[in-house]
Amino acid sequence: MADLSDLIAQLPKTELHIHIEGSLEPAMVMALAARNGVTLPYQSADELAALYDFDNLQSFLDLYYQATDVLQTEQDFFDLTWAYLERCAADRVVHTEIFFDPQSHTSRGVSFGSVIGGITAALAKGESELGISNQLIMCFLRHLPEEDALATWAMAQPYLAQIAGVGLDSSEHGFPPELFQRVFAKAKAAGLKCVAHAGEEGPAEYIEQALDLLHVDRIDHGVRITESEALMTRAVDDNMALTVCPLSNVRLCVYPNMADHPLLALLDRGLRVMINSDDPAYFGGYLNRNYAAVAEALQPTAAQLIQLVKNSFLASFLPAEQQQHWLAEVDRISASLS
Repeated sequence: MADLSDLIAQLPKTELHIHIEGSLEPAMVMALAARNGVTLPYQSADELAALYDFDNLQSFLDLYYQATDVLQTEQDFFDLTWAYLERCAADRVVHTEIFFDPQSHTSRGVSFGSVIGGITAALAKGESELGISNQLIMCFLRHLPEEDALATWAMAQPYLAQIAGVGLDSSEHGFPPELFQRVFAKAKAAGLKCVAHAGEEGPAEYIEQALDLLHVDRIDHGVRITESEALMTRAVDDNMALTVCPLSNVRLCVYPNMADHPLLALLDRGLRVMINSDDPAYFGGYLNRNYAAVAEALQPTAAQLIQLVKNSFLASFLPAEQQQHWLAEVDRISASLS
């Protein structure tokens, strides 16, 4: 078998946990600020990047929401999404399921239509020109009341044909999934997929709530499932996927270093885990950089790395026939490199 770097470079992959606002690179922050006349408390991309030394999730979010102020027009959201898709093409990402946070923008007076219009136009271009298929997941901000989420759900009604699912993100401490049962029930009734961040900084109990009260199809992060043997067994039995984000977990101090990350232990336990980049502009890299960091620190076998890639397709919202196509392609390329 070829070395892991060849596998990482050549295997087709999907990314299931990516916040499009979290792909806003410092250089683009400064360029959009200049374009839109936004005054920022830093003078250069280098000065902004120097602030990316986070103590926890909240210290990151404070900076993250400040940077999103530069996103004001449909063209801004197009440019942001297109830049991410170009990174996908370089990393051999063939399918991506993208989170976006409309409340971060509508609260500033940016129209819902401008946000989703720019994102979906770039996604359509990415599919036609780069061959990257996509799903769009609208996330609710859990640090805001559910009434705000319900208002956002109402705002989204004209655009539901462009939205595959809903999610739950932002500050986890003190904002359990149980607070959002009504809005998730509405999304389920409308036929949308449901996912939720749970068990990143919050306890394993939040994972259980997301499963039992929000009836999610997938858990985002979920690494603190290690606190509950019963919950791990349940996840294995139900093929419940966890969209793990290794570099994010280290940069936000969920684990002190990559060598302590439980990704491979969860994989070997039989959980459907895979690798994602989360907020790559802030956490040190896009998808292949996450794979490389795992390969360097945890030294997976080629079989383990291939299974992580396969899990990303199996956990995706792609139709079964497309999943099988890409799984066969993973096998074909793996065999060609052996």
